Amino acid sequence: MTIADDAPVDGASPVKGGAEAAVRWGPREWLMLVVVCGAFSLDALDNIMVGIATPQIKDEFDMSTSAAQWVVSAYVLGFGGFLLLGGRMSDLLGKRRVFLAGLTVLAVGSLAGGLATSGIMVIAGRLVMGIGAALTAPSALSIIVGNFPEGPQRNRAVGIYTACGAVGYSIGVVVGGALTEASWRWTFMLSVPVALAALIGALLLVPKDPAHDGTERHYDAAGAVTVTAAMLLLVYGIVQAPAKGWTSGATLGVLAVAALLLAAFTVIESRAPQPLLRLGLLRNKSLVGASLIAAAILGTYMSYQFIGSLYLQSYRGWSPLEMAFAFLPIGLMILTFAPRAGNWLGRTGLRWPVFGGMAAYAVAFLLFLRVGEDSSYWWMVLPSMLLIGIGFPFAFTAANVQATSGVDESEQGLAAGILQTGYQVGAAVVLAVVTVRMGDEDTAEPARMLSGYHQGTWVIVVIAALSALSVPLAALAARRRAGQAEPAARSLG
Repeated sequence: MTIADDAPVDGASPVKGGAEAAVRWGPREWLMLVVVCGAFSLDALDNIMVGIATPQIKDEFDMSTSAAQWVVSAYVLGFGGFLLLGGRMSDLLGKRRVFLAGLTVLAVGSLAGGLATSGIMVIAGRLVMGIGAALTAPSALSIIVGNFPEGPQRNRAVGIYTACGAVGYSIGVVVGGALTEASWRWTFMLSVPVALAALIGALLLVPKDPAHDGTERHYDAAGAVTVTAAMLLLVYGIVQAPAKGWTSGATLGVLAVAALLLAAFTVIESRAPQPLLRLGLLRNKSLVGASLIAAAILGTYMSYQFIGSLYLQSYRGWSPLEMAFAFLPIGLMILTFAPRAGNWLGRTGLRWPVFGGMAAYAVAFLLFLRVGEDSSYWWMVLPSMLLIGIGFPFAFTAANVQATSGVDESEQGLAAGILQTGYQVGAAVVLAVVTVRMGDEDTAEPARMLSGYHQGTWVIVVIAALSALSVPLAALAARRRAGQAEPAARSLG
């Protein structure tokens, strides 16, 4: 996991003459940015609110623990499974069209979940919401990339994009806790008017997609079917592995079929006249490196949130609203630092914000290992929350900027889809490993529960530390290669 040593860097050299001050947007640009970022906020809002409400959903429909986890996992399944397709649709059909379609699907899924009369209906609603997010996430980032040029403007826009996610998270932890106290259904229904408002705003403010130039389009149906099925099975196998066992026939069978479908997809793409995924894009070290870092960023964070929620609610007996306020500092810190993160990228390049962000993650998780039976929130938990809130906006913003830098306009949606796939698959894989490491939390004695939290935390400490360490190692390797290339260049001259 590293930032590629040859990655294009927006403003990697020091900013001269107050270049950041030259970034000026009119009301339309600001409003468009708010609308597009609102979809990202809605994703964060949905995730945190429904996560808080899951225990109440489980109780109302008398669901088992393994069934209730699908309230969360179904969203990841739909999101991760359809991301590459959503990204490519954005390139072929138009960013605006796909963004509008995604918001519509998201609203329908939220309404279905809020009106559900069974646990299966809730899970189905979450799956539909995930598919909607798979359409909005890559198209939203593509709209930003397409309307804000590389350099200070795009860095700033992506920083604001990150901040808007923090707004959704910050509002979600508090509003989700409060709504859950009234009824879990409101955690679904609130998303409906928000999605509709974003839909209307996008119709009015997002520029229309360019008219088709008349050339024949090939939509690569075979590639779309195989990669979507492969991603669905891959994510399904990963999220089911902790319950069924990593070496069980069911898990290995699903993952084997996913691998075969991915192999078939590779063959199809190598022969398709207009492939869904141009395989040469996967040789882009900048994009691949950003996607691996994305997997570490979200995988470790979602796992920390999972462990922290269990510690505060199941072990310490806190209410959903109390837990919501406990996690609020993360969102507030992201909201504070994210708008400034873009400016830092222009001064430092992309590597060092990633290094600082992942190092802050590693220290935060190490500090959380101190928690015990009666640990003080202020001294044992809050410092971890603050460090995560500082580290996330720098690493997240750098990964988003790097993934789309230097990528042709016709493939921006696909690049965003690959990046978002890194986030979602990383979250699923790391959380599955952490869950296995924690053991059977439901039936454990208090001492074993606490030990399980510590064991799970050690997993994310190691991942965050290795991710941070990869940055200076990549820098040293790049310097060594540059030193070897210089004498060769002189001899050729």
